[in-house]
Amino acid sequence: MKQTLVGMTQQEITQLLQEMGQPQYRAVQTAAWVYRKSAASWEDMTDLPVALRKKMAQECELGLPEAAHRDTAPDGTIKYLMRFADGVSVESVYLPYPNRVSVCLSTQAGCAAGCAFCATAKGGLERSLSAGEIAGQFLRMQQESNRRIDHVVYMGMGEPLLNYSAMVRSLFLLRDEAGLSARNITVSTVGIVPGIRALAEEDIPVTLALSLHAPDDALRTQLIPTARKWPLEEILEACSYYTSRTKRNLTFEYLLLGGINDSPEQARALARLLAGRHLPGNVNLIPFNYVETPQGFRRPAREAVTAFRAELEKAGRPATQRMTRGNAIAAACGQLRRQTEQHGFVPAAMLSAGKQP
Repeated sequence: MKQTLVGMTQQEITQLLQEMGQPQYRAVQTAAWVYRKSAASWEDMTDLPVALRKKMAQECELGLPEAAHRDTAPDGTIKYLMRFADGVSVESVYLPYPNRVSVCLSTQAGCAAGCAFCATAKGGLERSLSAGEIAGQFLRMQQESNRRIDHVVYMGMGEPLLNYSAMVRSLFLLRDEAGLSARNITVSTVGIVPGIRALAEEDIPVTLALSLHAPDDALRTQLIPTARKWPLEEILEACSYYTSRTKRNLTFEYLLLGGINDSPEQARALARLLAGRHLPGNVNLIPFNYVETPQGFRRPAREAVTAFRAELEKAGRPATQRMTRGNAIAAACGQLRRQTEQHGFVPAAMLSAGKQP
């Protein structure tokens, strides 16, 4: 069975090449090609001897996912369907901005969290990804980009803290091997308390983004089934521990659903909830990106978003509104994978036309 390089550390690559009779500097060169120079094949590794490249081709594989499908939006957003060797596929998103390039990575194929508003949740959990499969999404998108990717968000398919070991290993691969700053990496969670506390103990102070979506447990348990296991008080206590250990502010993600959680009263309740724990960080407001659901969730009115944000800021809580990206290409998590499973590789813009309220 071939060894897979993507997912290995430089130290592990060193051990592998030493077993092939190669000096350590060859491992440094190989790791640089894998993680920093966007090698797509052994032939790309031009400073390695031809004989070594042939031997590695026989005994190893790079292990990058296949970019099985792409949809590109007018704003430059690219939605990828990444396929792994066993045929399992996940979604990844490339998000270019004037001053940075960010990518959104998946940690699981499907998701067990079961959020009522999420397309990924409809299919349940297929399997968790390995650290190499998580980091490989970044590497595949970097290969295709003419700009350096410098920001990563773990907000794709899956709950990162329910795939804890592989997720954390991928964080270290991106920081230590690919050269990203930990401060430019964000891990999103619906509030897996043991995972939050464990991540606080790791030597990698990434930004933690908590998906709140409601100011109270009653509504939150309707939207996020896992909320029944860990109430808000317990989640926020774990978040407080995270900030005390890492000295990093949090981001509070709040998906606005029209007529469900977008009233001024709920904004004030949210501000009180966070103030009570003295938790630093801004609230990132996310107007619902249409997904067909049994509940008939709809996008909030623009005036409701403005009023909600105003109430938070009046209470002293910084608030931002996520820029809408990729509506034309089904960029909400899980949409492309679900649509291609149902219809094959039909352009997502055709599938989603007319659905956005």
